[in-house]
Amino acid sequence: MIKIISWNVNGIRAAIKKGFLEFVEKYDPHILCLQETKAQPEQVELDLPKYPYKYWNWAEKKGYSGTAIFSKIEPIDFSKGLDISKHDSEGRVITLEFPNYYLVNVYTPNSKRELTRLPYRYEEWDPDFLEFVCSLEKSKPVIFCGDLNVAHREIDLANPKTNKTTKSNPGNAGFTDDEREGFDNILAKGFIDTFREFHSEGDNYSWWSYRTNARDRNIGWRIDYICTSPSLKPKLQNASIQPEVMGSDHAPILLKINI
Repeated sequence: MIKIISWNVNGIRAAIKKGFLEFVEKYDPHILCLQETKAQPEQVELDLPKYPYKYWNWAEKKGYSGTAIFSKIEPIDFSKGLDISKHDSEGRVITLEFPNYYLVNVYTPNSKRELTRLPYRYEEWDPDFLEFVCSLEKSKPVIFCGDLNVAHREIDLANPKTNKTTKSNPGNAGFTDDEREGFDNILAKGFIDTFREFHSEGDNYSWWSYRTNARDRNIGWRIDYICTSPSLKPKLQNASIQPEVMGSDHAPILLKINI
């Protein structure tokens, strides 16, 4: 069995000052996938001797976006991005190939306030990313994880009524009909939202706004996911969110799988 953790750290350098190394030591995943690292590796002092395999993908714009994977397990191969130039300047995807599966770490673009980036997200990024993981799946099963910047259903956020798309309101970023449809399309291809395999109840969130003490009141959103190919369903052991872990406005999410 291996343990995979995915965490939007909202800046790896800031997270290190807020207990990141202690978190890794305590939770001890086999593979750790990070989003919104906001750094290039030479900018980060990171002593993780248990993780000899470290992979980074950073944005051309400094201090923005970015992903990383730290692994105890040696992969066969590693790649960055979707191999589509319009998507690959922001450091949003890392793929590791292992003998019997692919692992993809993704930081999906936020549609932004006023939904200025929603057309790009809905019409270009979401379909291209889904096509990418489906193409990998033709050769072996896929696990993909990260901040997908969407709450899929009303159960996945504390205040669905004030955030959803209506006739008079286009909705708020992360819960528009278009973004939710993007996640519908992921499930329609057979991919499994692993958290929902083990937890059907509400009030389980992975992100809280820094404003209005939202985390203390658990006024949150579940926008971080670990998804797997359907063939891996019998191998799933547990999936969870770790809201007790501070250091970011997101909580780490965890998957245990026999693979």
